[in-house]
Amino acid sequence: MIIILYLSVALIAVAFLILVIYVSKMLKSLQSTLTDVSKTLNGLESQLEGITSESTTLLRKTNALADDLKQKAESLNSVVEAVKEVGSTVNKFNGSLQNITNSFDRQVDQSKEKVSQIVQWSNVLLELKDKWNARKETNEETNSSERKKERAR
Repeated sequence: MIIILYLSVALIAVAFLILVIYVSKMLKSLQSTLTDVSKTLNGLESQLEGITSESTTLLRKTNALADDLKQKAESLNSVVEAVKEVGSTVNKFNGSLQNITNSFDRQVDQSKEKVSQIVQWSNVLLELKDKWNARKETNEETNSSERKKERAR
């Protein structure tokens, strides 16, 4: 019975030794896996730091760009207001020109009759002048022929 006891203890010792060897291999495998995971996490951490710094830089640039756009939009608003004022001034000027044109047209319409009468009177005066000149020439011719006749006598 003692032999069975010794054999049992030896068998338990061998089984424990095999168990320890397998557990040891498993722990070494687990250690190499954890080492690889640690290296991967370190790489990810450095990449994450790079991404974070780039994101921070990008956010700063975006904020600066937004501020610049805001300033330019405000200055553009003043330009738009100035253009509106110019447009308003041009509209007023066009209205004034239209009023002047309408007034001129009305005055021309009112003056048409007067101009027509003036043209008629000037034609009458020109005819009278032509007739006067014609009479004067005939009188001068008559006088000059009478003088010739008197001289000839």
